[in-house]
Amino acid sequence: MEQKSRSPITMNCSMSGIKPAMLDLPYPPTQVQCRNQDYADILTFDYCGQVSEMSAITQYINNENRLCLPDCTLARTLLAIAMAEMMHLQKLGELIQLLGGEVSFAVTQPGGKRAVWTLEYLTLSRDTRRMLCADVEAEQDAIAQYRAHIRKINDEYVNAVLRRIIRDEEYHIMLLQGLMEELH
Repeated sequence: MEQKSRSPITMNCSMSGIKPAMLDLPYPPTQVQCRNQDYADILTFDYCGQVSEMSAITQYINNENRLCLPDCTLARTLLAIAMAEMMHLQKLGELIQLLGGEVSFAVTQPGGKRAVWTLEYLTLSRDTRRMLCADVEAEQDAIAQYRAHIRKINDEYVNAVLRRIIRDEEYHIMLLQGLMEELH
């Protein structure tokens, strides 16, 4: 069966020129007081645990892909947030390495058992409002987890980076809440 000549279906939502959704504040230097495997293991949860930068990136990209046709502006904002989360993942990976840990897609649990990152960690929806609510909840959970990890880690250099990441996560919540208010 021959197909009639038709115009191609194209993506009209340009993602060019998007910058990471981050506060215009410098990050502290990426350094540690000394190697500490326990601290590296804690940071693996922020890197690729259930509540993690890996989970955030994947969830934001999924939502951006689902929304780029119906709502380009919203999709562009989600991509900008995902880009910021990629920067956070990169910072955490550097800290894990400096602390003497291994950067992989598995968390190191107490006792040394490792758990590999999985898509089951994500909250995926087709409904825009539910997507944004899940994203806000994930940001809130990340902030709570970072704060808990700051209390466990006695390294001011590491904690300075975690506190700076928290500032971006708080900014993301503000952006997401603004997007939710714009929905009909």
